[in-house]
Amino acid sequence: MANIGIDAKRAFRNFSGLGNYSRALISGLSRFYRYDRYFLYTPDYKGYKGEGKWLDFSRRENIRIRTPRGIYSLLPSPLWRSRGIVHEIRKDKIDLFHGLSGELPHGHFPAPKVVTMHDVIFLRYPEYYKAIDRRIYEKKFRQACRDADKIIAISRQTADDLIRFLEADPKKIEIIYQGCDKQFYNPVGEEEMKRVKAKYGLPDRFIVNVGTIETRKNLASVVKAMSAIPAEIHLVALGRATPYIGSVMAAAREAGVEKRVHLIHDASFQDFPAIYRQALALTYVSVFEGFGIPVLEGLTAGIPVITSNLSSMPEAGGDAALYVNPHDPQEIARSINLILSSPTLISSLIEKGKNHAARFREDIVTRNVHDIYASLLL
Repeated sequence: MANIGIDAKRAFRNFSGLGNYSRALISGLSRFYRYDRYFLYTPDYKGYKGEGKWLDFSRRENIRIRTPRGIYSLLPSPLWRSRGIVHEIRKDKIDLFHGLSGELPHGHFPAPKVVTMHDVIFLRYPEYYKAIDRRIYEKKFRQACRDADKIIAISRQTADDLIRFLEADPKKIEIIYQGCDKQFYNPVGEEEMKRVKAKYGLPDRFIVNVGTIETRKNLASVVKAMSAIPAEIHLVALGRATPYIGSVMAAAREAGVEKRVHLIHDASFQDFPAIYRQALALTYVSVFEGFGIPVLEGLTAGIPVITSNLSSMPEAGGDAALYVNPHDPQEIARSINLILSSPTLISSLIEKGKNHAARFREDIVTRNVHDIYASLLL
């Protein structure tokens, strides 16, 4: 039995990408490897409430939750996560520590260290980030890569970028792809789909797009493509809004498709499977991603996926997606129209999607991570 320490801030605070990764891994480890104990270090935790099954792991017998105490409970949480947590790690006699989102604590403790690195987009596309944020991220990530005994990269693209931009040691890096939340593997009943359709006012025929509505996610290109597909087809975009939404709506007005574009900023993640399964296809034409988990979600949910031919998206989609130049709305429109006009293609993509998605199931991803733990605990 080993005591595994985990930086669980994202698991409790973030209910999108990094949070989903953290929760899925913690849940899988505590379920499949019950003989170990998992100490979850988080700046705050007010008990099991509000998030339903998302935090079901928090009540398991092999889970221990640690929050700031003493003076650190009064100070900004980054100080505890970077410094104060070291005392807790020593006190808990942690045998191995895993930072799930590119960070590791400062200070000495004897346990081996693992860090998961998702991307270094802030170095590839600095124009998308404030200068102060870039400096903070680079300092944290560079330190984590230096201090870690093993680095988990969520894609080959991320591994290459860590070597290129942060001079990470290639011998430390292991590529372990992300999985998607297990809810996407479960069937969705008709009543549930009706409930979700009514809740969000979903149109009868629509394409779904997922991701924060920001420049890098490139929603405007999909909006522009809408003018070249049948008028009864709508676009439903799920994602938090940023100032980029102004560009999206300007593109919609210019293309004459404003009434066919539906932006939903507050959709519950637990409703995503029911939304996906009512969609004709999923579009995800981001300019750059560390992995592109919505691609895998769409394939797992059993719908056709159209995504970018750039960065890690071909790793996420394999042979089961249609790939486009994300900067070419006409090419995006052609792929959408191809799906709309070809039931044979739809069937083929769905079948390939199920086969491809099986490689990313929770038990496989969890086993790969636990194998790294085992190699360091020998």
